[in-house]
Amino acid sequence: MQLREAWESEAGDFTPWLAQPDNITVLAEAIGLDLQVEAQERNVGPFRADILCKNTADDSWVLVENQLERTDHGHLGQLLTYAAGLEAVTIIWVAQRFTEEHRATLDWLNQITDDKFNFFGVEVELFRINDSPVAPHFNVVSKPNDWSKTVSKAAKGIESGNITPTKQRQLEFWTALREYAEAKGSPLRFQKPLPQHWTILGVGRAGFSMWATVSLQEQEVSAQLVINTDNPKADFRQLQAMKAAIEAEAGEAFTWREQPEKVQSRIELRRSATPGDITTWPELQSWLVQKLELIQRVFGPRLKTLILAEAADDEADGGEETER
Repeated sequence: MQLREAWESEAGDFTPWLAQPDNITVLAEAIGLDLQVEAQERNVGPFRADILCKNTADDSWVLVENQLERTDHGHLGQLLTYAAGLEAVTIIWVAQRFTEEHRATLDWLNQITDDKFNFFGVEVELFRINDSPVAPHFNVVSKPNDWSKTVSKAAKGIESGNITPTKQRQLEFWTALREYAEAKGSPLRFQKPLPQHWTILGVGRAGFSMWATVSLQEQEVSAQLVINTDNPKADFRQLQAMKAAIEAEAGEAFTWREQPEKVQSRIELRRSATPGDITTWPELQSWLVQKLELIQRVFGPRLKTLILAEAADDEADGGEETER
């Protein structure tokens, strides 16, 4: 089914349809992100982005540009303008059909840009049975080569002496964890592996994220819900008021850390471990995936209905966890 058969205009018909929660969720699943729509037809520099989203894993901007027909140079120019005007962004170009030159251009952009910029090309197909509403199928024709970028970055770091053996082991651990989750068919979407002691996942709402941490020094791993909203302390206390119900549903006793001295608040599950011993990794991977899935299952629906508090006037300044 052709897109023009379903919608007459991009801005008036196609964009509002694509921005609906069910449809943006299908798009997000196709590309492996957690997206929350922030605005439609929002000015970004001299142009208007069709749909402006947040990647709920790290609160970074995601711009969705859509077309009813095949890709053209005009929309490509807008995408490049968006990328030039933003420090870090993911751009998703959705169209009926991609020309070979435009697909190749996105592949090239993903090769020459660093990991602050990500370009996706997505073709959309529509299906309808009798008089049922149209159902979309998104086919990703171009995407960042995360593994190549990560390996290249790590290799350059090793050559220049900027990556320590600890960081190399962290990179290997997160790479193995993501591969384990994918092989298991987990609904979790891990970010690209990086040489650091934490990795971040979306939980379905901007201002909240899940963290997995591994500490070689303190000999432990953790699964966390991190609150970084406009008023994280007030929102933490809203969740803490549900503590009995949350822990009864989870069958777990969480550690509730408001952290008055820091910006973020955290709700955690921790366990001792020896992550320096690679033979323990399968057990640690299983534990982390189980606990992160549990946090997503128990907290996710509550976060979607939570009425967030307004920004506090006296927000405390505080740093994040340092390398372990």
